[in-house]
Amino acid sequence: MNRHRDIFVLAGVILCMAAGHAQSAPLASDARLSLRDGWAIQSSAEVAASGDAISTESYSTSAWYPATLPSTVIATLVRQRVFADPYVGTNLREIPGTTYAAGTNFSNLAMPPGSPFRVPWWFRTKFPVPQDYAGKTVWLHFDGINYRASVWLNGRQIATPDKMVGAWRVFDFDVTRLVTPGEPATLAVEIWPPQPDDLAITFVDWNPLPADKDMGIWRDVSLTATGPVALRYPQVISKLDLPSLDKAHLTVTAELTNATDQAVKGVLKGKIESVEISQAVTLGPKESKVVSFAPGNYPQLEFRQPRIWWPYDLGPQNLYALDISFEMDGKVSDHQSMRFGIREITADLDANQHRLFKINGKTILIRGAGYTFDMLLRTDPARQDAELKYVKDMHLNTVRLEGKLEDEHFLEVCDREGILVLAGWCCCDHWERWQNWKDEDYVVAAESLKDQIRRLRSHACMLDWLNGSDGPPVEKVERTYVQILKDYNWPNPYQSSATAKPTSVTGKTGLKMTGPYEYVAPSYWLLDKKIGGAHGFNTETGPGPAVPPIESLKRMLPYDHRWPIDSTWDYHAGGGAFRDIHVFTEALNRRYGQATSLEDYAEKAQVLAYEGERAMFEAYGRNKYRSTGVIQWMLNNAWPSMIWHLYDYYLRPGGSYFGTKKGCEYLHVQYSYDDQSIVVVNSYYQPFPQMKVTAKLYNLDMSLKSSEEKTVDVGPDSVVKAFILRLALADASGKAVSNNFYWLSTQPDVLDWEKSTWYHTPTKTFADLTALQTLPKVEVQATAQSETNGDEGITRVTVTNPGTSLAFFVHLKVVTQGGRSFDEESGRADNEVLPVLWSDNYFSLLPGERREVTATYSKGSLRRGKPVVMVDGWNVIPRSLGQ
Repeated sequence: MNRHRDIFVLAGVILCMAAGHAQSAPLASDARLSLRDGWAIQSSAEVAASGDAISTESYSTSAWYPATLPSTVIATLVRQRVFADPYVGTNLREIPGTTYAAGTNFSNLAMPPGSPFRVPWWFRTKFPVPQDYAGKTVWLHFDGINYRASVWLNGRQIATPDKMVGAWRVFDFDVTRLVTPGEPATLAVEIWPPQPDDLAITFVDWNPLPADKDMGIWRDVSLTATGPVALRYPQVISKLDLPSLDKAHLTVTAELTNATDQAVKGVLKGKIESVEISQAVTLGPKESKVVSFAPGNYPQLEFRQPRIWWPYDLGPQNLYALDISFEMDGKVSDHQSMRFGIREITADLDANQHRLFKINGKTILIRGAGYTFDMLLRTDPARQDAELKYVKDMHLNTVRLEGKLEDEHFLEVCDREGILVLAGWCCCDHWERWQNWKDEDYVVAAESLKDQIRRLRSHACMLDWLNGSDGPPVEKVERTYVQILKDYNWPNPYQSSATAKPTSVTGKTGLKMTGPYEYVAPSYWLLDKKIGGAHGFNTETGPGPAVPPIESLKRMLPYDHRWPIDSTWDYHAGGGAFRDIHVFTEALNRRYGQATSLEDYAEKAQVLAYEGERAMFEAYGRNKYRSTGVIQWMLNNAWPSMIWHLYDYYLRPGGSYFGTKKGCEYLHVQYSYDDQSIVVVNSYYQPFPQMKVTAKLYNLDMSLKSSEEKTVDVGPDSVVKAFILRLALADASGKAVSNNFYWLSTQPDVLDWEKSTWYHTPTKTFADLTALQTLPKVEVQATAQSETNGDEGITRVTVTNPGTSLAFFVHLKVVTQGGRSFDEESGRADNEVLPVLWSDNYFSLLPGERREVTATYSKGSLRRGKPVVMVDGWNVIPRSLGQ
């Protein structure tokens, strides 16, 4: 056979129906006066006054920089256009103090002499104290500072940097005597930057760290008023009768704090729908106490036929409401409202010593990805919503937060949407350099865990906690962490680290963190039996770089650095071993043919990434439950990046996204790279009998080489091998719900196992897919219709291949009418509608094949324009579909 025709393609579909789920709206928490607006910041090097003067109403900040919280110092300076956009090209290197070598972990280095961020910076605001706070206890709350702070209010110091320290701590101050209801108050906060030996917020090798090391007030500051006793951190712990799920045993707890110098008495009351509980409580002067309602003493907390919370697509996301208050003499001193889910998560070691998770008694294959904050710690609820919609759209069930513990909005959305969260501390910085810890570090670490566990524990979405990432804590620290988890009622599993390293405190983790993090051939995941392949629970891994589509490349790269690949590309790669993308580029050139332009490279990059991500997730799916979980490294990026994402910084989904979406379908048919079998993977807890699987094998000229068909019964949460065929795919009669398409070479990838490292297994011989470059151009037929439904825009596209050749890797996008897709000089006039949910994209069409797909997006993203669909692809003649 001619070598340049030695490629086969195959396609198929299978039938299934997925159940919907109910959603519940969140309840408002305690009424807070947010102190977000009206701030100003300035370097302490430019300020001669002391905190007692700065925190008076008469002090002028007219020469300071206006700010809105939360914000780091550099985030404000960028917003005020002191510095050019640090996300484009190498602009970040132009910010003073950015002298460290590119690709170096700045977290572990001291700020250079002369850096404007080596000294503390002031944050100051004035705000009105509500008149109705009169006669109440007034509390000032800080949800997150980085890294040390002194605080003055109305000329009085209320916190010093030796006590107010730690990026992950929460601080509450009784300021009753320092404010006058009905009159303005002035708040001044002096923030010290993190040092290399601080337990701060870091980005490791994911992306650069800004020159200020994200110094600032990075979470909310607020004011509340209560009676003499404040109520905080309510929790509902649920235990289920398994496997029946017909009874739930609830325990309710809350923390009470007496702000007075006298003993007080009152009643703690709670209500869950029609169920009421109450308990008399006495608190000593300034005492804080956790009060519990156990089902043994409160039989009404034994819920029969409870409405269970499930991850999405496995059942409804039922959420209950708890209203809880503390009353004194018939008056409410404080109250809280919260949503919680009745569910139980466990994790045991299986016969192979792998960690196997169960939700409500049922096994679940964890398929997730690692999440990161924005590089400047900027937060946007709308962006969070969009990213979590992407998670669901890709059929992932988990996000991992490695030292990037998100805010309440993020977690509440995960509760409502049924997305699990695996959380824990960060790696590769002072958090894991226990041998260098100071006495203060032990205190900061313990208090940080207490604050975060009390915040996280009540969320139904929480799956697991990791006390370390790249290694377990030393015994002293781990024992402290474990005791805190027990003392503060962490209701879920926990492990010592994300690695397989056992400890004397908690034993085996059942996890592994063996990579790879660099490009590997698609066959790697099924062929490997020892390191990162589809066996066990891999807490972070993936097929390496994910170069964004061309639209994003033109936004992040200056015009004169777009092609060929140069050091500006490298700067947007990673750190350490990941300072460039040469391994990925070699695979791209060797497998698909030498890239000749930016456009050619970007197109091939999407194909390579699609192929890699699909292969990884499909391998873990086929091998369940020899494989018990996989976390793709990563989900997203903190800035525009060439590596480790499933969608890019601009929320543009590319090949990685749609390969993941395909590979993680809950009812899915797939090809096996090791034994050439065709497999049906069912992730639902229900059977699908009499499923028809059809595989067709084509030569590249679209002549049919072979075809096979079989009917199989697919059990709940199971894997069924349908048949063996050298190259195959699947379809079913009836409604098509899963289709798959592979392009495979008879010259296989040959892996160089002996040269495997912790992050990569090289390829000795690459598959030859270069014949795809010889595909004739195809002019597809396409129509599009758009409509709006409230705030939502919907565009339906029908694409048909009328020719005799394959239409390979068809790509669709919705743009707003009236303007170019890009400004060739600046790349800034990108008018693609984002974020967007496509039912399918980057798909291929056989001759005569027709595909209907839908795009859903916010109507506001049209910016009052009209939607226009653009169609292109590997060998597809580009065209525009006017509306």
